[in-house]
Amino acid sequence: MLQSLSIKNYALIDDIKVDLEANLNMITGQTGAGKSIILGALGLLLGSRAQLDAAKDQSIKCIIEGHFDIANYRLGAFFKEHDLDFDEQTIIRRELLPSGKSRAFVNDTPVNLGVLLALGEVLIDVHSQHQTLSLGQGNFGYYILDALAQTRTELTEYQEKRNAWIAAQAAFQKLLDGQAAALKELDYNTFLLDELNEISLDQTNETAIEEELSTLSNVEQLELGLGEAHALLSEQDHGIGDKLRALNHTLSPIANVSPVFESLSERAHSLQIELSDVQQEIYESIEGLEHDPARLKHLEQRSQKLYDLKRKHAVLDVSELIEIEKDLTQKVQLATDNDSLVLAAKDELQNATDQLDIVAAKLHKNRKSKIPMIQEGIVAVLRQLEIPDSQFLFSLTESEDYSIYGKGKLEILFSANRGVSPIALKKGASGGELSRVMLAIKSLLAKNISLPTLIFDEIDTGVSGSIANKMGDVMQQMGRSMQVVCITHLPQVAAKGYVQFKVYKEVQGDTASTKIARLNQEERIVEIAQMLGGQKLSESAINHAKELLN
Repeated sequence: MLQSLSIKNYALIDDIKVDLEANLNMITGQTGAGKSIILGALGLLLGSRAQLDAAKDQSIKCIIEGHFDIANYRLGAFFKEHDLDFDEQTIIRRELLPSGKSRAFVNDTPVNLGVLLALGEVLIDVHSQHQTLSLGQGNFGYYILDALAQTRTELTEYQEKRNAWIAAQAAFQKLLDGQAAALKELDYNTFLLDELNEISLDQTNETAIEEELSTLSNVEQLELGLGEAHALLSEQDHGIGDKLRALNHTLSPIANVSPVFESLSERAHSLQIELSDVQQEIYESIEGLEHDPARLKHLEQRSQKLYDLKRKHAVLDVSELIEIEKDLTQKVQLATDNDSLVLAAKDELQNATDQLDIVAAKLHKNRKSKIPMIQEGIVAVLRQLEIPDSQFLFSLTESEDYSIYGKGKLEILFSANRGVSPIALKKGASGGELSRVMLAIKSLLAKNISLPTLIFDEIDTGVSGSIANKMGDVMQQMGRSMQVVCITHLPQVAAKGYVQFKVYKEVQGDTASTKIARLNQEERIVEIAQMLGGQKLSESAINHAKELLN
């Protein structure tokens, strides 16, 4: 429930605040006074996009704030999901900054417009003339039908199965498209794959190949260098090894003199051990060297082949060639051995279709079973609204198409006169009749499901007299179980409100400002009398206003 709404520096508004009641609130005022401005501000609070010039004074920020009692809205999970502090007395604030940026807060936590829109849809339903005109559209018809038939759970299940069906369709089509492309490129892909398979990439160590190739290419130089090195180490009496052993023999006796000499002796001993290892490794390397022209030629060819393949596929190393090999393998398999893949995807699609058909049939059956009761309920209210011979029908027929709303086609048919066959609502109803049909639907919704605050923006357009009075009665009944706010130009409707607010324009100098005031009983009499007879109050208008209010 919207407890209060405050608006600062928006359009023609300087600073206003309105405290609303829990039942039927009426808002009246002359055309152009600013009622639509208040609705515009409320729209911003509920997540609408802001115009850059929305602020009255562009140098300071515009602030719109609403206080809501959400104790009965079961929004705990929503607040938790969006990491918001839950409070039964929740405050929503929207700020338009001089820079042109916009900010939104829920209980002082910043939120984006998506969150604000989602929360706003739960809290307030703003009914406008545009919504009345949308009555004949399929999506709105399904919304009404599913809300009154209480089949939203079945609709959600259907839409989930439909999403799975769409995904299965896409997967099957992707497989077919891939198969066609693979067949088209089969010869070329097979040639490329054979090239890569031939070189056995998974058994290829490029670094090892390069090292062995370098060794075989430099055997003579290695033999010469290693031979000289071995001679330097092992030459009798003059070799480095003999000289290092002599050094150790010299240092060993003085090692016990002090830690300094002990360290020198140990380091010299370490050098001797290391040099011995180097000598042994050089010897083994010399023994391992061999001239192998055939092996050298094989490695040169293999290295050149790797180089050519990397250049051909524009990659830098063997691991990337392996990935290309895997991709080519899949493409060739898809083109040459795809029956099992296609059949599996086809089976998945058929299974998804079968499951979708089951839930679609269940949804259609449940809707059809509830339609007669819903139609009777709407017609009963229309009789109250002085359309005694009305016929209102939900024409729901099965079809082969899986739309987002079900496997069927929905049309709302209407006739206001006895003996006249119902036709499409938009063609068969006048503006005033459309307004009454919408009010009948909303009143039935209010009786059957928990609705948020409902705002009627001139739903009584196109009616007058006793019909307006009856529309006011229906809204009054709705106000007994929920919060209703009605913007109206009709005195018969305005008089039905538990409380009445007047929107007016105040001019000071060259500046006009929109104001709103809660009317007491005497002020309501005057306001309704002026709505009846104009600005000049007559005694008959005053008396008529009193009668309406009583």
